[in-house]
This record gives sequence, C-alpha cells and structure tokens, in this order.
Amino acid sequence: MKNIEDINRESVKKILAKKKIPEFFAGDTIKIGVRISEGKRERIQYFEGVCIAKKNRNINSSFTVRKISFGEGVERTFALYSSVIGSIKVIRSGKVKRAKLYYLRDRKGKSARITEKIKKTIGVDISEQEVEKEIVKPVEEIKAEAQIEEPKKEAPKTEEPKTEQKKEELKKKKK
Repeated sequence: MKNIEDINRESVKKILAKKKIPEFFAGDTIKIGVRISEGKRERIQYFEGVCIAKKNRNINSSFTVRKISFGEGVERTFALYSSVIGSIKVIRSGKVKRAKLYYLRDRKGKSARITEKIKKTIGVDISEQEVEKEIVKPVEEIKAEAQIEEPKKEAPKTEEPKTEQKKEELKKKKK
C-alpha cells in the first residue's frame, strides 16, 4: 500500500514532466500567466508582482504574489502545481534576507523597493583537478621551466624609411 506522500511525489513528477516551473524565491519579481475561462473561451491573464512568500509542501506548494494596482495593494496566492497556472517567468531576482516579506504590506513607494540580486558569471571554468595539479608542482620543475625558456631576440626595427617618406610628404604638401 502506498503512502499519501508517495502518491503526492508521483503526481508532482507527472506535472513537472509536462510543465516547466522555474526556480524562484521570496523577493523575486515574477510574471504568472493565469488561465481564465469565460464561458466557452479560455484566455491567459498575466499577474506580475513581487513574490512575498513561498511554501514548499510537495503537491501542496504555494506562493503569494503582491502587486500595486491603481494605488491599491493586491495579493494573490497560487498553488504551484495548479492547472490554473499557465506559465511562470522570473523577471528580476531580489536580494532579501527573509523568507517571508509580509512587511511590504505596510510600505509603499521607495521604502517598498527591493534591491536586485546581480548574478555574476565568470567566463573561465576551471576544474578542481587542474588547480590541484598546478599547486602541487615541485620547485625543481618550476626552476627547470624557467631555465628552458630563454627570451627570444627580436629583429631590429627599421623606421628610417617611414620617417623619410613622411618628410617627403610634408615637403610636397608645403609646396
């Protein structure tokens, strides 16, 4: 006999196979495409705001989004794995220190702003093994490499013809 938890996990796997849900946290500005059925027709209406709370409970996972609409604060709680949600898109990642941002309910304007989390990526990807090899190199090998590499002698550059040509061109211009 299966536990309820096992059944919930299986249903979450089925939903995730069909639908892509991005990773987002409290403080992120997200845009949710909500399916609305009006009679026989069905359309998608977008709800964009700041995620102020997220609850991870398998199939019962939910998140709350808050936005200001015509000067009035509007909050809406969505079930994460609901069929009502058409799409979720993360617009901005917020830099916050709390899991629940209920304090935003009392604030408006500049005091309700959340700083953006900037994700920096470095173009160079170094594996740990390569770094260890470089560090463990014996001193004798380093000295031997330094002795082998002799500075290459460069051929002397002749810039006299160029300067003579420039002098001639200046003389022609003056005439």
